Amino acid sequence: MPNFDESIASDLEALRASGLWRELRTVDSPQGREISIGGEHFLNFSSNDYLGLANSEGLKEASVKALQDFGSGSGASRLICGSLKPHSDLEQRLAEFKGTEAALSYSSGFLASFGSIQALVGPNDISVIDKLVHASIVDGVRLSGAKMRIFKHNDLNSLSEILWWADRQPKGRVLIITESIFSMDGDRAPLREIVELKEKHGAWLMVDEAHGTGLYGQHRRGVIEELGLSERVEVQMGTLGKAIGAAGGYICGSRNLIDYLINKARSFIFSTAPVPASAAAACAGIDMVRSKDGERRCGRLWLRVRQLQEEMTGISQTTQSLSAINPIIIGSEQMAVDASALLRQNHCFVPAIRYPTVARGTARLRLTLSADHTKNDVQLVAGELRELRRLVGSFKPTIEK
Repeated sequence: MPNFDESIASDLEALRASGLWRELRTVDSPQGREISIGGEHFLNFSSNDYLGLANSEGLKEASVKALQDFGSGSGASRLICGSLKPHSDLEQRLAEFKGTEAALSYSSGFLASFGSIQALVGPNDISVIDKLVHASIVDGVRLSGAKMRIFKHNDLNSLSEILWWADRQPKGRVLIITESIFSMDGDRAPLREIVELKEKHGAWLMVDEAHGTGLYGQHRRGVIEELGLSERVEVQMGTLGKAIGAAGGYICGSRNLIDYLINKARSFIFSTAPVPASAAAACAGIDMVRSKDGERRCGRLWLRVRQLQEEMTGISQTTQSLSAINPIIIGSEQMAVDASALLRQNHCFVPAIRYPTVARGTARLRLTLSADHTKNDVQLVAGELRELRRLVGSFKPTIEK
C-alpha cells in the first residue's frame, strides 16, 4: 500500500504538469458585474447570474425576512420535520411559473438531476443521453444501473438509431435526457424534433433547463415554453442559482411525478432541507423574473449578447443561437489557463474551462454575460480578446463534438 500523502502528492503534481490544476479563489464581494479578489477589482464575465439578481435588494430582503421568521437552518430532511413553509411556497411558485401540476425543490441542481434519474430508471431500463450533458446527468444514469446509450451531440439521426435499437430490447422504460441550452457551448438542443422522436418511440423525456430558465419564452419559463412543448415534456429540471439568483434545484411535472420522487429520490429523502432563507430568495427571484423588471433585464441581456456576437466576429467561434454563454475555444489546457491569466492582468475575469468539464483538446475560455453589463464592458472585453488572439495566435476554429 503506497504512503497516503506521497500518493496524493504525486497525483497533484501530474495535474499541475498537464495544465489541469485547479484552486479556489476567494471572492471578497457579492456576485455582480464587478467582483473583488485579493483586493483587486475585475469585470466579471464568469457568473451564471444572467439577470443580475444574486445581489438584488428584493432577494436579499426576502432572505433576511425568512432568516428572522424561520431561523438559519431547517433542522432535518423534508420528510422528517424540515419541510418549512418557505419550501412549500417555493414549490407552489415553481409550478405556477412553469405551468405544471407540481414541483419539487432540492438543495442543488446536481442533486435534483442526479437523484431524479436514479429514481425514474433502473437496471431493466435504458437512458439515452446527449454526449454533452452535465456531469450530474451522467452520474445519475450510472447510479441508476440503467443501460446508458449516448447519442452524438444534437444529432437526431444518432438519437433515432439508438431509439430503434431500444425498441428491440426487453420491455422497460426509455428515458431521453438533454439540456435545452448547453452549459459549455451555449448552443440549443433541437427540442421539437427530440419530442417528436420521443413520442414516436414511446420514450420519456427529461430536459435540463438550467441555462434556459428565466431567459427564453414569453414568460421566461425557458426554451420548452418558447417552443410550446410544455405539455409534451415529462420531466422539466432546472436550477435556482443561475438566472433566478438564489440556490438549489427543482423538478417540475405532473403531481404523480412529484409524489413519486418524494418517495423514491434518495438525494431528496436523505438530504437536510435547504435553509429557509435560500428558498425565500428563490421565491423572490421567480417573482422578479416574471415581473416587468425581469422582462427589462432579459431585454438588456440579449442586447449585450448581440453586441458581443458582433464584436467577436472573426475573433472566435460563437454559437449561432442566442445565448449568454460564449465559448472561445483555445484547444490546449495550458494555453487556456495562460489566456485566462492574461485577461485577469487587464482586470477581466473570464475562466478557463478544461477537461474533464469539456473534452480533451477543447479547452476554452467561457465568457458569460449579465443584464448588468454595459456597452463599454462588452467593448472592453472584446478588445482584450482581440489583443489576446494577437499574442497567442489563432483560436481553434471548431468544437469537436
